[in-house]
Amino acid sequence: MTALMDSPSLNEATAPDTEIIARATALIPLIEQHAEAGSEQRRVVPEVMRALEEAELLKIMVPRRLGGLGANLRTAMEAIAEIGHGDGSTAWAAALLNVCTWFATTFSDQAQEEVFGADPNARACGIFSPPLKSERVDGGYLVSGRWAYASGSFAATWGTLGIKLDVPEGRNPMALALIPSSAWRIEPTWFVAGMKGSGSDTIVVEDHFVPDHRIQSFTDMVEGRYATSHKPDEQNSNMAFIPVAALILVAAQLGLARHAMDVTLAKLPSKNVAYTFYTNARNSTIHQVDVAEAATRFDQAELLMRRATADVDGAAAGRVLLDRLIRGRVRMDTGMIGELVKEGIDRLMSANGASSFADANVLSRIWRDSEIAGRHALVMPQVGKEAYGRLLLGADEPLNIDV
Repeated sequence: MTALMDSPSLNEATAPDTEIIARATALIPLIEQHAEAGSEQRRVVPEVMRALEEAELLKIMVPRRLGGLGANLRTAMEAIAEIGHGDGSTAWAAALLNVCTWFATTFSDQAQEEVFGADPNARACGIFSPPLKSERVDGGYLVSGRWAYASGSFAATWGTLGIKLDVPEGRNPMALALIPSSAWRIEPTWFVAGMKGSGSDTIVVEDHFVPDHRIQSFTDMVEGRYATSHKPDEQNSNMAFIPVAALILVAAQLGLARHAMDVTLAKLPSKNVAYTFYTNARNSTIHQVDVAEAATRFDQAELLMRRATADVDGAAAGRVLLDRLIRGRVRMDTGMIGELVKEGIDRLMSANGASSFADANVLSRIWRDSEIAGRHALVMPQVGKEAYGRLLLGADEPLNIDV
């Protein structure tokens, strides 16, 4: 049941678009060059944002009819991982801008026209948590609140922000609302150890009216009942909501792993091994084992990503809702990818020695970025393990975790 062969067939609908991925790969030197400046400025620098925009890498999953690339989830994961190969913060911002803009493409046709009609380059950030105030009024909701931590908000023109609906007792009141950037201000609150340049500050909205056509019930989105009329003719309008929302968050982690391994293989082999008779680390058994174990963990993470994206893209191509058990498995795979990458990077930090934690060493930033990224609520491995285990065993109690 959990073997790779049980995923949907790896056909054209699930294969990555290598040309789009190559665009991201070509930007790695530029992204890496400006990574430190982005951390200092607490947002991706304008030079890098312009390059991402020109390469159309901020609308990878947006349908072509709306000016996007119309690529599948596998392509998005691979492209964002390559961005992360240059810088984790840039990849994190790109991941959130891509996935939240995809959320916007699942809203009503009227809402899509308002978002993309006048601006084919429209971009959305997003936060699921509810606001302080969500009051039902004629034709929609009056909303006020603070949404932290809105990664990429500095570059967003819209937000897909959580609100509470006025619904009968027992029904999930959560929903996502499309709110334009003209309705919010950004409060600087993202002062952290890692992912410093992701621009994950707080969005503040005061008494903004959101019409009903810009609102989608969270339950409807989880169960694939999107408001768009384009489900019959668009693969991406059938992707599973939570699996995509969660999985995209570990794309940056995969890029960090690739970068950490590249740095290690370039510098470690000729490094002296202090207080031993080894002339170089390449001849040290301890270093050989650490690097091999890190490489294997990274390989496992990549394989899990490929299986999970094949699950999501295959079901979307067949215009069917991904089975709940498989959705649980994707949630589990997401957490495991983050865990495997963190463990692998830890191995490489030990192999490279104490100097790898120096501020001037790029490995220090990679390690800090990975530690922060791996603690997002949708990535926490324990949550995914519980969800998948409950579904596997058919637990009596209801699953209180969205998958």
